[in-house]
Amino acid sequence: SALPISDLQSKCYPYPYKIIPVFKPSILSLLDGFSYVVKVNSPRITAGIHLPQAGPAASADAIAKVAELAESLGFGDVWVSDHLIIPADAKYPPSAYIYEPLAVMAWVAAKTSRVKIGTTVLVLPMRNPIVVAKSLASIDLLSGGRVILGTAAGWLKAEFDALGIPFNERGKRTDEALEMIQRLWEDDKINASYPIHQSNLVNMRAKPQPNGPIPIWIGGHADVALQRASRVGDGWHGAFLSAAKTEELIQKLLSLELRDNFVFSMRTSWDPLEDDESQIASEIIEYMRVGVTHFVPEPRQRNIKDYMDSVRILREILEDCGVSFS
Repeated sequence: SALPISDLQSKCYPYPYKIIPVFKPSILSLLDGFSYVVKVNSPRITAGIHLPQAGPAASADAIAKVAELAESLGFGDVWVSDHLIIPADAKYPPSAYIYEPLAVMAWVAAKTSRVKIGTTVLVLPMRNPIVVAKSLASIDLLSGGRVILGTAAGWLKAEFDALGIPFNERGKRTDEALEMIQRLWEDDKINASYPIHQSNLVNMRAKPQPNGPIPIWIGGHADVALQRASRVGDGWHGAFLSAAKTEELIQKLLSLELRDNFVFSMRTSWDPLEDDESQIASEIIEYMRVGVTHFVPEPRQRNIKDYMDSVRILREILEDCGVSFS
């Protein structure tokens, strides 16, 4: 639900606020005439879009077209997911047809010039961190510094079992992998041991390195993930949560020490070709009220024309709700 003016004094916000007009008349008409607040001195609200990387809509041409469309519409970033192998009877993800995310990022980098390219999320403990560091550094350089590493520990045990990686070690493996990747991006002639990955580096080099820091957004909803975001993250990337649950997790994050310009990102399944536009708008406003500063909608369309139409309409709804586009 939206926030009426009468409720202002009973609410607590992490930032100072004041009442200002933030919506176009088309959105106000959808939201029953409520007046709303936005946070003053809070980060600019931005949005990306998930690419058609999986399922019936996925193809090289479709991925390129949506990435180019997102860039032309002023979205800040485009996103890919990560699954390597999936049980035949899995309920999620809905399709086992998923292009490998780092390969897609390189493809998108070659087809675009401005939009950032992120992972939502790379399941880091399933992968060799040296290979990840090299791949992402290379894509970042080839793209002109446009990579965002969204990463988490993973949840699909059968996938870990198929890869021969202990599922119960995924948290420790994630933490050590992040340590390795950041070291490989920043240092040269490295001497270090990483016991969980059984990696022993003696005077080792990993060139090329990124020209600047690659942002790291930590995914996951458990306390350990929030603590990881506080330690090493430039942002937190949640997925498919209610606004109430999102508010609970953002408040936990705000109680921790966070980096400057920390991003609170939420992936959603909004699709205006199937969902009510006023409901999407209402959810955007409610997410913004609880502190979300970035959105990644993922349309559910099964062909490229409808997917692109959904992206265009999402852009209009997001902008009307106060989200910034370039």
